Amino acid sequence: MLLRFIGYLFGMGMLLGILVVGGVAWYIHDLSKDLPDFEVLNAYEPPVTTRIYASDGSLMSEYARERRLFLPIQAVPDIVKHAFISAEDKNFYTHPGIDFLALARAIVTNVQNLGTDRRQVGASTITQQVAKNFLLSNERSYVRKIKEAILSLRIEQAYSKDRILELYLNEIFLGLGSYGVAGAALTYFDKSVNELNLQEAAYLAALPKAPNNYHPFNHTEAAVERRNWVIDRMVENGYASSEEAEEAKKQPLGVNPRRRTNYLFASEYFSEEVRRDIVSRYGEDALYEGGLSIRTTLDPALQVMARRALQHGLEKFDEARGWRGPYKEIALEPDADWGVALSKLSPLSDVPEWKLAVVLSVDEQSAVIGLRPESDVSGKLSDEREQGRITFENMKWADKVRIKGEKHHTAKTADDILKVGDVVFVSAVSDDQPGEYRLQQLPEIEGALMVMDPHTGRVLAMAGGFSFSESQFNRATQAYRQPGSAFKPFVYAAALDNGYTPSSVVLDAPIRIEQAGSGIWEPKNYGGGYAGPSTLRVGIERSRNLMTVRLAKDMGMPLVAEYARRFGIYDHLAPLLSMSIGSGETTPLRMVSGYAVLANGGRKINPSFIDRIQDRYGKTIYKHDQRVCDACNATDWHGQDEPVLVDNREQVLDPMTAYQITSMMEGVVQRGTGHAVAKLGVPVAGKTGTTNDEKDAWFVGYTPDLVAGVYIGYDNPRPMGHGSTGGGLAAPIFLEFMQSALADKPPVDFRVPKGIRLIPIDSKTGLQAQAGQAGVILEAFKPGTAPPDVYSVIGFADDIIRDRLTVSPDANRAVLSGTGGLY
Repeated sequence: MLLRFIGYLFGMGMLLGILVVGGVAWYIHDLSKDLPDFEVLNAYEPPVTTRIYASDGSLMSEYARERRLFLPIQAVPDIVKHAFISAEDKNFYTHPGIDFLALARAIVTNVQNLGTDRRQVGASTITQQVAKNFLLSNERSYVRKIKEAILSLRIEQAYSKDRILELYLNEIFLGLGSYGVAGAALTYFDKSVNELNLQEAAYLAALPKAPNNYHPFNHTEAAVERRNWVIDRMVENGYASSEEAEEAKKQPLGVNPRRRTNYLFASEYFSEEVRRDIVSRYGEDALYEGGLSIRTTLDPALQVMARRALQHGLEKFDEARGWRGPYKEIALEPDADWGVALSKLSPLSDVPEWKLAVVLSVDEQSAVIGLRPESDVSGKLSDEREQGRITFENMKWADKVRIKGEKHHTAKTADDILKVGDVVFVSAVSDDQPGEYRLQQLPEIEGALMVMDPHTGRVLAMAGGFSFSESQFNRATQAYRQPGSAFKPFVYAAALDNGYTPSSVVLDAPIRIEQAGSGIWEPKNYGGGYAGPSTLRVGIERSRNLMTVRLAKDMGMPLVAEYARRFGIYDHLAPLLSMSIGSGETTPLRMVSGYAVLANGGRKINPSFIDRIQDRYGKTIYKHDQRVCDACNATDWHGQDEPVLVDNREQVLDPMTAYQITSMMEGVVQRGTGHAVAKLGVPVAGKTGTTNDEKDAWFVGYTPDLVAGVYIGYDNPRPMGHGSTGGGLAAPIFLEFMQSALADKPPVDFRVPKGIRLIPIDSKTGLQAQAGQAGVILEAFKPGTAPPDVYSVIGFADDIIRDRLTVSPDANRAVLSGTGGLY
């Protein structure tokens, strides 16, 4: 009976075991029906950082929601693989997805820890972590762990170990906003993953469990301890020698977080323009998750020159108008640490030459200042407090005190300008005078400088304002302003392209225009006065408004509007005569693009900030250069001619017309309103522009291979003051930039199209003359055209002219009233 009873119990146990196993099998089968499809791992495309580069490959900026750079497993160094395997799953290459031995150890340990405060340990393999991170949630439950185990077994059957490790190393979160080992290497050490040493790789491998618990600055001791534990595991697994390990464990963490300031200097406005372009092309997800590689047109050297020239010009203008008061003010308590209060104010991150300082004391001769303390890589404020001095001589430009709400006066001492607690910008006087600083003021005036290759439309440099840190509004591309006389070359180009010649004579005299809905308009020349009949060359050299209006009236504004559209200055220019002298609003980018057409011989250009865009796999999805080269892909040579690049761009202007207007604008520089640029000493053409009440000042010009345009004005348009002209404000900035850009480069003459004839003419009458005589210049004529045989004047038939014309009895002489008897 006893044996029978034991047999009964055994049978019941067996039956119960079968039921349990069956129940578990049924439960697992039921769970398996709702498991995610692990085939999605085939199409794994993680959010990857988009990177923007300058033309020389320098990194300009990065955009990402998750800071990740995808690396194929073949590109991951062995030292990094070994560190993560040692830290997370030492049997990775031998288990089937679940490490049953590690699981058993974890169960025993957790049973022993029951009733204690110790946290339960896990035994998740790398494969299980892939299943959880890609296919499941972070829910802490046995159901999720069972699903994770099932998926791990399936994943191991479907994918190679290297593919699973690749997924893991690119997806894992490693703290400080970084995802994947490539992104983490840059974030923590400012290195590529290939540059990591043993201790650095080990520290990254220490992070997956709990990145915040091993923060390099908040929990340094725990981070070092965990890193050293990983190094010891690497020794146990044969991935490092004992000697290497001991040397590595002696080293500090060496974390050097990557800062935004490590990006290319002075490229902020350019990067932001490219960012907006990418969003408009492909959308925000492509920018922040698509892993695009964008090669821009930016020339870093020219960019620094453009920034410097624009800032110098804005500072000079602003300082000439006096001191507007401190940047901020802080209350200084006796014996208090002024550095703490000052550190709460942000400096101009893109103007490193300037420092924020607070006035600690001031007398008649100088002010003692405290400089804003810096923070270390962990964000901790430095304990050091640096002081300096501003002498009255180094703030004398501010003696015209124009503080809003206070009486304007002329300061005679330092304490007339500054007071204790004033927060100001300062710059070091020189390396030879340590501790000596010059007072600076953030300019109220703003502007832009745009530089372009006229042959391709590639934007080589762009300064969109004084400081991107202070104002992200890009005045080079977003500011719509009146170009004034800088638009006139396009009016003259339209005339030269339609039967007029450089020797055509237009009357410079008063004119009244009745504009529909606007009443009578009587334009004036800048500065007043009239010059009487003058050639087109004289009209553009001296920027005569009345001549330009008459010329536009003679050929018709619809023609001017059509040419403005061709050049890309305006999409739809209103056919009003006031538009002929630049009263319509446009951007510096459009103006520079239009001048580039004149410089390149009349070929249409599409301005571009981007040369090439590649997707995350390196495939080119956009390139700016659209020239065709059918023979460039020949596999071998059979005596054929070398390949020819075919330029199919539209010819929007006769090349001869382009040369004629270029020659006339060389005169603007040599003899006219742009004479300040003549100091450049090389062939250069350009045009000034000044709007009503001096609200905008322009200079746009070019050499044979470089175009640059400068705009100056207040963001909220208001008069800049009498005499604030394009020739006086914008042209010197253009000159400073060009002097730097063309330094050590041989001068290049403008290319003369075949067929152009140079004929000496009288610059006053436009009639042919003898070379060498006073007032005679060589003028460019197209085939079939020549100086006139008969003197004629465009605009002499206007009613206002006939009313003021007194003809002598013998009809040999006529006098125009209002010109002092000159005409």
